[in-house]
Amino acid sequence: MIALIDYRAGNLTSVRKALTHLGAAYSTPTTPEELDTCSGVIVPGVGNFRATEPLKGVWTAAIQKAVKRSVPLLGICLGLQWLFEGSDEAPGLAGLGAMSGTCALITSPGQDGDETARLKVPHVGWNSLHLTGPSWLLDGVRDGDQVYFTHSFAAPVTIDCVASTSYGIEFASVVERDHVAGVQFHPEKSGDVGLAMLKNFLVLTGAGAPIR
Repeated sequence: MIALIDYRAGNLTSVRKALTHLGAAYSTPTTPEELDTCSGVIVPGVGNFRATEPLKGVWTAAIQKAVKRSVPLLGICLGLQWLFEGSDEAPGLAGLGAMSGTCALITSPGQDGDETARLKVPHVGWNSLHLTGPSWLLDGVRDGDQVYFTHSFAAPVTIDCVASTSYGIEFASVVERDHVAGVQFHPEKSGDVGLAMLKNFLVLTGAGAPIR
């Protein structure tokens, strides 16, 4: 059973539809203790990093406990940013800390501090993935495949980055460390490419069959 975490930071309808389409069994737990029996955890989300505040405390502890027993964890959009230590969008609010680094506003400042070259944010629409390393989540995904983004803050490119995307700057669009992964885009809105990633996640949890 996949635990789809609802902390009131976005509409879960599209993620539920994608999981249903893939034949996955999932639930939306109402207590952290329900994670003790799950086979996988998905943390979705949209909006300001401050929206992750309800995850502080018992929910974070329950998710960490699940990760320690090798339960696969997938963060989507804001959920990817929450995997990091924190974000400049909400100073002082800690993330899960599964990935090192801090998320920051997407900018492309001009020379000598000229602010006229700043990018339009949020970054909304289709953009391509540049594969940067081996990844179980990206099995079957090709370099240059397009996915759907909507975000203003992004994670840094670190050793955990397995795919990056360019929008003025290069940022981490897919991160992965062991059985913990995150995607900055919305796989449930990214057609067959996004569904392939969700399928790969389900395979790792034991809840799905291989794509090929």
